[in-house]
Amino acid sequence: MRKRILIVGGGYVGLYTALRLQRKLRGPLKRGEVEITVVDPHGYMTYQPFLPEAAAGNLEPRHVIVPLRRVLRQCKIINGHVTSIAHARRTATVEIAAGEAWPVDYDLLVLAVGSVSRTLPIPGLAEHGIGFKTIEESIQLRNQVLGLLDRAASTRDEEERRRCLTFVFVGGGFAGVEALAELQDMAHDYLKWLPEMEARPRWVLVEATDHILPEVGAELGVYTVEQLRRQEIEVLLDTRLNSAVGGRIELSDGQVFEAGTLVWTAGVKPNPLVNATDLPKDDKGRLKANATLTLEGHPDAFTAGDNAAVPDLTTEGAFTAPNAQHAVRQAKCLADNVVATLRGEELKPYKHAYVGSVASLGLYRGVAQLYGVKVRGLPAWFIHRTYHLTRLPTLNRKARVLTDWTFALFFRRQFVALGSMRDPYREFDIATGRRDQPSAADTRARASS
Repeated sequence: MRKRILIVGGGYVGLYTALRLQRKLRGPLKRGEVEITVVDPHGYMTYQPFLPEAAAGNLEPRHVIVPLRRVLRQCKIINGHVTSIAHARRTATVEIAAGEAWPVDYDLLVLAVGSVSRTLPIPGLAEHGIGFKTIEESIQLRNQVLGLLDRAASTRDEEERRRCLTFVFVGGGFAGVEALAELQDMAHDYLKWLPEMEARPRWVLVEATDHILPEVGAELGVYTVEQLRRQEIEVLLDTRLNSAVGGRIELSDGQVFEAGTLVWTAGVKPNPLVNATDLPKDDKGRLKANATLTLEGHPDAFTAGDNAAVPDLTTEGAFTAPNAQHAVRQAKCLADNVVATLRGEELKPYKHAYVGSVASLGLYRGVAQLYGVKVRGLPAWFIHRTYHLTRLPTLNRKARVLTDWTFALFFRRQFVALGSMRDPYREFDIATGRRDQPSAADTRARASS
């Protein structure tokens, strides 16, 4: 009887699991004994560690995503949202478009939908903030930064110029620090093409705790703060965002100022789909996983990554961190255990040997802690790039990224804000009379949104 494997999510865990299953089940897949279905709304996997470089123009955005149909040729790909899972009936409901949905039955389930940004009920955050988890957000943020720099160079209103030139990032983890450093680097280079503007941008990093980048250790965290401040970035520790109504930033330390950009990278939470299942969850909304990456009480359901509470066998009572390093390694173990389940073999627990963490602080700067060895500056930046290049799926994408980096050694990065990507029908609507010519106020609102 044919076994049906349903993989929900095409991120790190979903893609790497499917790739390994294709390789290990090559024979059964060809004979039709096993069917693998992958459901993802985008149809591609985003390699998130490269998002800061894509936003800053060091990498072509298309080169940091992996098309699922191209690499998962032995799998059935469905571009849609899974809206609910009834594991008791082995059925998932998939919505392709509004009003169009149907059930997908399965025998084995791999739930790997990852996480979404964890927000707080801060006034104005929903209206004026932007996250940094997707390729779309990175492109929009790049467009916004370049667009505001152009506006600041053109306006005669000093108050408007200060607003345009103020960029606030909330969250001192990898996403916030790397995105801020790379975009500040890009803006610094772009200012050379704006000699008429004497005012300098203001870059602010807001962190609620007394340290940043906890993954690289306290010593390198302090070093990172010093480096960012040396780059003229304000690092505000033990500080929280209280309000962002109307783009007016109010911080817990009493500072109040206008900002044209607010980036929220203060943590993640499990994808809301987890709550639309009948599978066991912990008090943080994560799926309860065993060390073998099966769900508690469900040997035919597997999970890993950001949406799962996976026991850390190296530390009693702890769970593995929600990062790419664990997701990739868990996917390998998960796929092997799926194969073992199909063959009636014993499942193996996920146990990792901690390698360390790496972070980029802009071009030619970085920090890294590998096997307890602390590295900083240019060597750390090189390690960061090398490590993530080796983790990037497929030789095709590796070659394209390496080509981008090679060209960047000889040519300046391009500074183009593709503002029309946000509203591609605007010009044609104006030409056909369906929309009036936008006013300056409309343009300002669009630039700061």
